[in-house]
Parts: sequence; C-alpha cells; structure tokens
Amino acid sequence: MLDWLTTVAFTVGGVGTTWAELLGFATGVLNVWLVARQHIVNWPVGIANVLLLMVLFWTAGLYADAGLQVVYVLLGLYGWYHWLFGGERRSRLAVSRTSGREWAGLAVAGVLLTGGLWALLDRATDSTVPLADAFTTALSLLATYGQTRKLVESWWLWIVADLVYIPLYAYKGLWLTGALYLVFLALCVLGLRAWRADLRAAGALTVVPPGPAPATA
Repeated sequence: MLDWLTTVAFTVGGVGTTWAELLGFATGVLNVWLVARQHIVNWPVGIANVLLLMVLFWTAGLYADAGLQVVYVLLGLYGWYHWLFGGERRSRLAVSRTSGREWAGLAVAGVLLTGGLWALLDRATDSTVPLADAFTTALSLLATYGQTRKLVESWWLWIVADLVYIPLYAYKGLWLTGALYLVFLALCVLGLRAWRADLRAAGALTVVPPGPAPATA
C-alpha cells in the first residue's frame, strides 16, 4: 500500500504527482468544507487526510509536517469527541470566541513550538526550510486545537498558515499540494464567515429567565 501511495499518478510539466498527494488533495478539500459546515464527519475524513499527508511530507523531506500528522490524528480523535459532547450537559459543542486568556496561552505555545522545532530541524535533519516548516507546524497545531474547541478565530490562524504554506510547497515542487492550500485559503475565508454568522445568530437569541411572566398593563 505504501509503495503504491508513493508512485506517480500523473505528470504535469515534467513534475510527477503521487497518489498520496492526489488523495490528500481530495480528502483535504472535503475535510475543510465539512469543518466550515460544522459537520461531525469532518473528523474521520480529516484523520484519513493526515495519514495520506504524512506519507507525502516524509518523502518530500518536510519532517516537522510529517511528524505533525501524528499529533493531528490525536487531535482529530479529541475534536471528534469534543464536538459531540463538549457542550453544556455533554451536548454538542457550539461556536464561541477565543478569550484573552486563551490567546495568551496560544501565543506562548506558538513561540515555544516554533523555536523548539526550528532548532530541532536545523540541527537534527537535512531540512532546507527549517524556520518555515517549524512556523507553519506550530500555527497548524494551534489552529487545529482551536477548531476542536470551535473557536471562531481558529480560522485566522489557518489563513496565516496557508499564506505561508502555498509558496513553501511550490518551492518544494509540491505543486498540487500548493494548489490544495490555495483552495484551503478560500475555504477558510468561507468557514470564518459561516462560523461568525452562527455566532451572531446564537447571540441574537433572546433568553427568557425562569420565573413568573412580567405583569402587563
């Protein structure tokens, strides 16, 4: 199976595209579209997607991105559970905003992850893009964590990551994956708008407190 995934599916302009990259493209687009629609099936589709990308990134020498996929599987399982039972009284989770405290925690984690991965890739691997690889890895982890919590601002983290990923993958010759992340960028904008609309709709609901009805004249 692994050998088949790393074989070339087709060639465009002298650049071959493997089955892992092609299937990663298809499952990736479907996954982000499902996340934007808050469909629970996004999690199993996403897990399949990251396993395919793990194969692709390792063969391309993007070691941090390859290792990141293992964490994505764990986050995918957590997100799957949390979306189903993370709301009040173990109900389905609703979209919410990122608090100041959460932003502070994400910022600290982002700096530590980027610095640590950069040093590791620079010293222990033959990566030609250690800083970019580390930065996008850190952003992707933070964005995925935000989506497991249905934090609307997680889409902004994905947008920033995609803006770095697109030229990074083009530089590494992964043209189809670069095109995939261009599609991701558009889907992230749509997802941001959809989650914001959901948040506004939830805020517009008038909650009537318990107790007797107010007196009328």
